[in-house]
Amino acid sequence: MEDKLIFTEEELKTAQALWSELNDKLEGVFQDDDGKHLHATLLEAAGNGKLERDAFGLNPVVNALQTAKIAIDDIGLKRDGVMAIMLHDTVRCGFLSLEDVEKEYGKGVKTIIHGLVKIQELYKKNPKIESENFRNLLLSFAEDMRVILIMIADRVNLMRQIRDTPNEEARHEVSEEASYLYAPLAHKLGLYQLKSELEDLSLKYLEHDAYYEIKEDLNATKRARDAYIERFIGPVKEHLEAAGLKFHIKGRTKSIHSIWQKMKKQHCGFNGIYDLFAIRIILDSPPEKEKMQCWQVYSIITDMYQPNPKRLRDWLSVPKSNGYESLHITVLGPENKWVEVQIRTERMDEIAEHGLAAHWRYKGIKAEGGLDDWLASIRSALEAGNDLEVMDQFKSDLYDKEIYVFTPKGDLLKFPKGATVLDFAYHIHSKIGNTCVGGKINGKNVSLRTQLHSGDTVEVNTSAHQQPKLEWLKIVKSSRAKGKIRLALKEAQVKNGTYAKEMLERRLKNRKIEFDDGVIAHVIKQSGFKEASEFYQSIAENKLDINNIIDKYQEVYNHDHNVGETKTAESAQNFEFENPGEDIARNDDVLVIDKNLKGIDFSLANCCHPIYGDPVFGFVTVNGGIKIHRTDCPNAPELRKRYGYRIVKARWSGKGQSQYAITLRVIGNDDIGIVSNITNVISKEEKIIMRSINIDSHDGLFSGNLVVLLEDTSRLSSLVKKLRTIKGVKEVRRL
Repeated sequence: MEDKLIFTEEELKTAQALWSELNDKLEGVFQDDDGKHLHATLLEAAGNGKLERDAFGLNPVVNALQTAKIAIDDIGLKRDGVMAIMLHDTVRCGFLSLEDVEKEYGKGVKTIIHGLVKIQELYKKNPKIESENFRNLLLSFAEDMRVILIMIADRVNLMRQIRDTPNEEARHEVSEEASYLYAPLAHKLGLYQLKSELEDLSLKYLEHDAYYEIKEDLNATKRARDAYIERFIGPVKEHLEAAGLKFHIKGRTKSIHSIWQKMKKQHCGFNGIYDLFAIRIILDSPPEKEKMQCWQVYSIITDMYQPNPKRLRDWLSVPKSNGYESLHITVLGPENKWVEVQIRTERMDEIAEHGLAAHWRYKGIKAEGGLDDWLASIRSALEAGNDLEVMDQFKSDLYDKEIYVFTPKGDLLKFPKGATVLDFAYHIHSKIGNTCVGGKINGKNVSLRTQLHSGDTVEVNTSAHQQPKLEWLKIVKSSRAKGKIRLALKEAQVKNGTYAKEMLERRLKNRKIEFDDGVIAHVIKQSGFKEASEFYQSIAENKLDINNIIDKYQEVYNHDHNVGETKTAESAQNFEFENPGEDIARNDDVLVIDKNLKGIDFSLANCCHPIYGDPVFGFVTVNGGIKIHRTDCPNAPELRKRYGYRIVKARWSGKGQSQYAITLRVIGNDDIGIVSNITNVISKEEKIIMRSINIDSHDGLFSGNLVVLLEDTSRLSSLVKKLRTIKGVKEVRRL
C-alpha cells in the first residue's frame, strides 16, 4: 500500500476544476465551513495512506468529485448526498467512523453512508446480480433512496472512466452489472438519459465491434436523417396549426443499445431497421378533449401520409396495465419511408415519463406493484426539483411485506416477513424441510424457529431421525411450507395407519383369529371413531392399547358369528344367491378366464396395472402362468400381433376386498395450496388411501404423480372427476 495517495499533474488539475465547480453549484446549500472541513478531511486521509486507487487505478478523490457532478447535474442531489459521495471512501477505509460523520456533518450524511456501506457488504456475498430478487434486496437495504441514486451516478462515472483500462476482466464485470442492475434501476426511476448511457457503454465494452459498427452507421446517416425529420415535420406543423391545435413535436433517435437489440431480435443488419427514429406529437389539451384531439391529429396525419393498419397501436381506448396512454401509428412518409408517429397529450406524456414508464414491460423488465408506486413517487420528487433531503419520507414498505435471503451459493430467495429457518428449508426441498433440525444464519447456529432478515446467508442442518410435527404449522409463514408440512403429516398418518393395521392383522393371526372387515368396522365405531384412518393412527401413537382392541374384536366377532351359541337351523328354501348364476364372491376379486374357468392362478401385469372393472384379457406366459392385461394396454397390439395364439378371454366375476395401487398424473397451475387441496379431496374419499405424492413445479406450472389404493374403476372414475374440479388442476389421467 502506498504511504500517500499521489496525484498526477492531470489529476490535480481535474480535481481543482471539479472542486471549484462543486462549490459554485452548491453555493447557498453548503453549511458553514462544510467546504473547508471536507477539503481538510480528504487531504488528511490521502496523506495518511488511507485512500487507495481502485482496481482500475483510478484516483478515489477525482472519482468522488466526478460522481458528485453527475449526482448534481443529472439527478438533482443536494448537500447531504454530495457530502456522502465525498466521504464514503474515508469511512470504508476506516479513517472516519459513522459517529465521526454524524458529529461533523450531520445525521443525514451518516444515514446515506451507512446504506452505501451495507450494500458493499452485500456484494461480498457474491450474489447473482442479474436476478430481480437482488434488485429488490438492494432497494430494501438502501433505506434512503439517495443511496441508490448515488450508486447509479457512481456506476455511470466508472463506465465513463474505464474505456482504456488494461484490466479487461474487471471492466467486463462492471459492464455486466451496469446492464443487469443499474440500467434497469435508472430506467425505473425515470433517469432515462443515464439509463441509455449505461446501456450504450455496456454494449461498447461487452460487444465492441457491434457498438462501433452501429455508431458509424448512425453518424454516416445523421445529416440525412435530421433533414428527413424536418421534411416530415414541416407539413405536419402547418396542418396542425391550421386546425387550431396547441402542440409541440419531438424527433427521437433510438439508442445504439436499442438498435442492437432490435437487430438481434429481427435477425437483420442496420439497414433492415426502419424505425431508427420516431416523431412524438404532444398536445396541450384540456382533459375533456384529450381523446378527441388525439384522434383529430391521427386523422390529419393519415390524410397526409398512407398509414400501415397493422402497426396501429391504440392505447387511448384501452390504456396499458401500467397506465400508459398513447396512440402509435406508422405512416409512409416522403421518399416512401416508414415513420412511427406517437400522439399523446401533456398529461399522458407526464405519466409515460415517470417511473411507471411507458415501455417498462415492453422492454422485458419485470415490475412489482409495490416497488412501482414507491419508485414513481421518488421520480415525482426528482422532477419537482424538491430538496432531496425530503427523501427520508420515502421509506420502502418492503419491510412490512417481504425479505430476501442468500443461499450459501449466492442465490437470493424471497420470503414473507417473519419467515423462519424452517421456511427456508422447505423452499429448498421437501425432504430437507422434513428432516430440518436447525440451521446457520451468517455462520452462527440457530434453531429452526429463528426468524430470517433481509441479507442473511442461511444454511440448513438436517437429521435422518427428524420427522415433521403438527406444531411446525405455527412456525412457518409461507404457504408453500405449510402445504408441504400438511402433506408430510398426511403421508406419515397414512404410513402409520397402514403399519398399525398390518400389526393388528398379524397379532390376530398369531391368536388364530380370522380378520374380518365387517367386525373391525364395528370395533372402530364402538371405539368412537368415524374414520378408520383415525382409529389406526391412534393405535400407531399408542393412544389405544392394541390388546384391548383385540379383546373387543374377539367379543364382536363371537357375537356376529354366533360363536359358542346354539342357533335354530334355517330352512334352505329361504336362502338366495346375491348373484344368481355365479358362485358366492370370495374375499378376493375373482376372474373368469377363457370358457368359464375359475380358480386358475393369475397375476396382474405391471405395464398397465388393471383393476376390478377394467376390460381385460389374459396372456399365457412361457412359464405357463397367466398375466392379466387391460384391453387398452400399450403392449396389447404387439401381443395380439405376435402371440395371438396365447391370448385368452378374461372377465371379472366376483367382487372381493382387494385394493389396487393406481398412479394418476396431475398437471395444473402452481397455485397456493394446490397440493393441500388435492390431498384433502383424496382424504375425504371412502376406502381410498393415498400412498405417495410427487409434485414438481416449474415456470408457474406443476406436474406430479399420485399413487392411491382403491377397489375398482367406479371409485377411480369418481376420484378423477373430483380432482378435475379443483381450481388450478388442468389435467388428470391414469398412467
